[in-house]
Amino acid sequence: MNANATPGILSGYRVIDCSIAMAGPFAAQRLGDLGADVIKVEPTSGEWQRHAPAGGATGKEINVSFLSLNRNKRSVAVNLKDPDGRELLYDLVRDADVFLQNYRPGVAERLGVDYASLREINPGLVYVSISGYGEDGPYRDRPGQDLLLQAMSGAMLSAGAKGTPPQAAGQYLVDAVTASTAFEGALAALLHRERTGQGQKVSVNMLDAITTLQMQELSVYLMGTRPQERSAQPHAHVYIRSPYGTFATSDGYLALAMPDLKLLGELIGEPSFSALDNELAGWNQRDEVYEKTAAKLAKESTGHWMRVLGEAGIWVGPVYGYSDLVSDPQIEHNGTFIEYDHPVEGRITSPGFPYQFSETPPRVDRGAPRVGEHTREVASELGIEQERVQRLIDASVIAESPSV
Repeated sequence: MNANATPGILSGYRVIDCSIAMAGPFAAQRLGDLGADVIKVEPTSGEWQRHAPAGGATGKEINVSFLSLNRNKRSVAVNLKDPDGRELLYDLVRDADVFLQNYRPGVAERLGVDYASLREINPGLVYVSISGYGEDGPYRDRPGQDLLLQAMSGAMLSAGAKGTPPQAAGQYLVDAVTASTAFEGALAALLHRERTGQGQKVSVNMLDAITTLQMQELSVYLMGTRPQERSAQPHAHVYIRSPYGTFATSDGYLALAMPDLKLLGELIGEPSFSALDNELAGWNQRDEVYEKTAAKLAKESTGHWMRVLGEAGIWVGPVYGYSDLVSDPQIEHNGTFIEYDHPVEGRITSPGFPYQFSETPPRVDRGAPRVGEHTREVASELGIEQERVQRLIDASVIAESPSV
């Protein structure tokens, strides 16, 4: 860490991260990126994500998916089923600002780390609880997995061709939006505490997060009473007029969004569009409009159509793979990807920060930790004697990895 660096916007705040997998760790990492001291409390064997590398991408010692979700954290490895382990966590909670967990419903209570228990220790605590479907209700015990929530939320049936199996998004969309929701909730609760001195519980669930993300689509259904009817178009959206979606070109693919039909017809050489009304034809003849557009766009390259359509003001864009994305000049200009050195894994390249602050820029102060790398360090900060720390290590109540 650069001692002369400007303090982050959350410098001085402490976050206890007891979450696993993606949504919780990602939310906690966002807090750490803004300067909070995030202490990841994980089992002595390590958090689940350490042992389940996404895409099979393992690192030298820490797999890539864990690296991507746990920078700017310190690791304390504790067996919370042991009373001595819980006492260590309680010591951490006394001076913490945020506690974040995504245990299955009922687990926090069994471990003694539910909101009611921790509020007794620290009334000003902001307690963020993430669940799949809600902490109670008929689905509380269902598995909160990304694909299952995308399916249940209705999002899959807003795109794709009628009669074909619905497709999930190409990323862990529900996990990501849930992480952002938890991050926003934590910040809002901290602001409330600054104004009132009151801590509180923030409850976030994946089902509500992905449902409310569809604010526009569901409002069209609920208030506009338009049914969710898929068309024959393979890449269309049920609530957007044709032509809309992705189209094959002679050398790749192109994304096209709601062009003026008369102008589009002139540019692609489809004279029948000159007599069409944008809105009426875009809905009533959407399959025909899509098919004619697709046939014309397939005759020229993506670059050709980017020039011809883009210069005319039509909303058009290339369909990128990751290899295209990472070398794009706008991405490079924005500094979207960051690089830093990890003491075990070497040079790390990863997505950076989706926001910038003129006075308190986010940064990486440390890479993802090894299991229990900071157990002894944090215990010392709590005033725990080293003799007691060693006894707890010998009893497998806590674990440590040597710092590097």
